[in-house]
Order: sequence, then C-alpha cells, then structure tokens
Amino acid sequence: MNNALTVESKSYRTTVLWLLTLMYVISFIDRQIIGILSPFIKNEMGLTDAQLGWLKGLAFALLYSIVGIPIAWLADRYSRKKIITVSLIAWSGFTALTGMAGSFMQMFLARIGVGIGEAGGSPPSHSIISDLYPKEKRASALGIYSLGIPIGIGFSYLLAGALVEKFGWRGTLYILGVVGILLAVILAIIVKEPKRGQMDGKNINLKTVSISYSITVLSKIPSWWAMCMGIAWVSFGGYAVSAWGVDYIMRFKPEYMPNPDNNKFEWIMFWLGMIHLLGYGAGTYFGAVITEKLARKNISFYGIMPGAVLIIGVPCLVAAFWVQSIYLHLGLITVYLISAGFYLGPSFAAAQTLAPINMRAMSTALFFLVLNIIALGGGPTFVGMLSESLSYKYGDTHALRLAISFLVFPYILSVISFFWAAKTLPKDWEIADIRNKKLANE
Repeated sequence: MNNALTVESKSYRTTVLWLLTLMYVISFIDRQIIGILSPFIKNEMGLTDAQLGWLKGLAFALLYSIVGIPIAWLADRYSRKKIITVSLIAWSGFTALTGMAGSFMQMFLARIGVGIGEAGGSPPSHSIISDLYPKEKRASALGIYSLGIPIGIGFSYLLAGALVEKFGWRGTLYILGVVGILLAVILAIIVKEPKRGQMDGKNINLKTVSISYSITVLSKIPSWWAMCMGIAWVSFGGYAVSAWGVDYIMRFKPEYMPNPDNNKFEWIMFWLGMIHLLGYGAGTYFGAVITEKLARKNISFYGIMPGAVLIIGVPCLVAAFWVQSIYLHLGLITVYLISAGFYLGPSFAAAQTLAPINMRAMSTALFFLVLNIIALGGGPTFVGMLSESLSYKYGDTHALRLAISFLVFPYILSVISFFWAAKTLPKDWEIADIRNKKLANE
C-alpha cells in the first residue's frame, strides 16, 4: 500500500490519532495512579508524605525527562511507530512491577522504569500527528491527542474506585500493565510510518542534525521558550493537585461529607473521575478549537487564551481546599479544570509549528524535559515535603491545605509566561513558516 495515500485518508488519519490518544490515556493512567492509590500504599507500607511525594513526582520524572532527549533524537531519524510500540510495552511492564514492590526503594526503581518507558510516547506521537495534519489543523489535532490527559486522569479515579475494592492496589497495577501491552500490539499492526514533513512540502529529504544543534536552535526562539515555561508552571500545580487531591479528601471528613471508610471511596473516585473527564476534557478540547479559530486572525491568541482563563481558574482551585463541603470542593475544582485544559492544544501546536521540520520530536522532548523537571518532578514532591514540614504544627489535613495553597505562585509565573508568548508569537510564527517552507523545498 502506498504510504502517502494512506496518510491522506481521513479515516486512517482519524484512526491513528485516536489510537495515539488511547496510548496517551494509558500513559497518564499509569503515571497518575500512584497518587490515587497512595492512601492504600501508605497504610500497607508505612510510607511518609515525603516518600510518597518522591514516588508521585521525582521518581517518575527523574529519567523520564532526560531519556526523552535521546529517544527524540532517534524519533527524528528512525521509525517513530517502533519507538512508540517498544516504549508502551516497557512502561506497562514496569507498571506491573510497581505492584510487586515490597519496599520503598523497589517501588522507587519501578517508577523510574515507568518514566523511562513513557519518555518514548509523546515526542514521536507529536511528530507523527504533525505529519498527518497541516499547521492550520494542528492545534485541534493535538488538542484531541491531549485529551489523553483528562481522560487518563479521569479513568485513573474511575478504575481505582472500581478495581481497588476487588483486586487491591497491587492487582490494579497488574491489570493496567496487561492492558498497555495489548494496546502496543494493536498499534504495531495498524499504524504506519508517515513521510516526514509531507504536510509542509513535496519531495522532502531532510538533513539530520545533532542534539546540541537542536537545543541551540529551539532555545533561541522566544515564544517557544515562553510557551514552554507557561506549560511547565501550570503543570507544576496540576501535577501537585492530582497527586495530593485524594489524600486531602481522605483526611478531611466533616460529618456531612461522605466517609471513604464507610464504602464511600468508590463514590468519591466516581465524581473525581467525572469532573476530570467532563471538566478537564471540555477545557482541553474547546480550548484547542476556540484558540485555533481566534488565532486565524491573531496568532497571539495561542498565548492569550491559556493565560486569561487561568486568571479565573486558579482562585477557584485555592478556594476548593478551604471550603467545608465536598460538593462545593468538587464544583470549584471543576471550574479550575476547565481553565487548566485550555493550554494543552495551543502549547503543543506551538511547539511543533515553531520548530524546524527535522526537530519536531526533539521540540516536544525538550518541552517535556523542562516541563517535567519543573512540574512532575517538583509539584508533587514540593507539596509532599512542605506538607510534612508543616504537619507537626498544623496537623496532616491543614498542613496539606496550606501546601496546596502555595501553588498560587507557580500559577502566577505561568500566566506571565503565556502573556509573554503572546507578545513574541507573531514574529516567531512568521519566521518559522518561512524557514519550514525553505526546508521543505530545498
């Protein structure tokens, strides 16, 4: 079958996009599930908040961020499909091994393994999607791919509520590992490797470049760097809230709140799952679609929209951890999640469009390097350590509330970064368009 014809088929493009999105869903379930299962892990293994913070954040991010760079270098040269398939098998296997851990160090090492595997997921996926969709439709396509985040987080809660009662936290991790390996087999059968840069020109024969040269080129694009910092600091708060939100609810139990110890854990997991699916999902999808339409008139909206909606969402997030009702807590978190989803499609589209054609996987990998060192490595770990340091004076519940409230400061940095990007995007976008056309036609 002619590969060029295959990628031009709308049905094939859609199938590949949703398969890659499903892969991303599995990625986020495996990534987030430790934060949701942490009350059970803490009870069985006797871990501290600081140790849980390391497992939820730095253990995963430690090599996930670093290994992504050489994997992206390979993805810009060799089969992206094969890299995705092998990576999915690897992190699914380590997810299952996490369930077998008998000590903190064993679990820490297994989580590092999950991070190494997941490093080969998004950079080649973003590159493939960019070769299936033109830049005018790239934000919405990557917005759909980014639905893997809210769907993955949502199903993390739903699966935890459904599976933990029957199989325990260890059995839940075993099941997730098997599902990931089965999906890898399906991806290997269906997905075909598209021609690089085919949406940017004909007869493209791109020259390969070194990792250091890629880093030098990308880091000199002001709006690329600004969008990178914007997504990093908003994710700092997002990862922290996802990692510690369940712990907060389990600790905070006034009389009129459903009691998780009274078979209400499944109820709480259901509603946390639904608000992530509907709230975060709606923000992710409509954020990409709305921004893409506005950007046709003014490219600056790629930065304006993510920053503007956070001004509404962040106060709701902080307030959610000070109210005395679980229902009001969930309502405020929903408003926050809608606003938090707006940045995903625009940010990833900017990372792909601003980057030279032969650096697209590297562009995403560098985004994730900065993002995850700051956000995934820092957010959950920061809140865990701050909560533990405050718990002696304020108690476990109020200490965690105070730690989460401190997240307002990284969110301010995120808003500033997105507005900075809005100022520099028009010039950088035009330069990128000229450069990529030149690369495509050389």
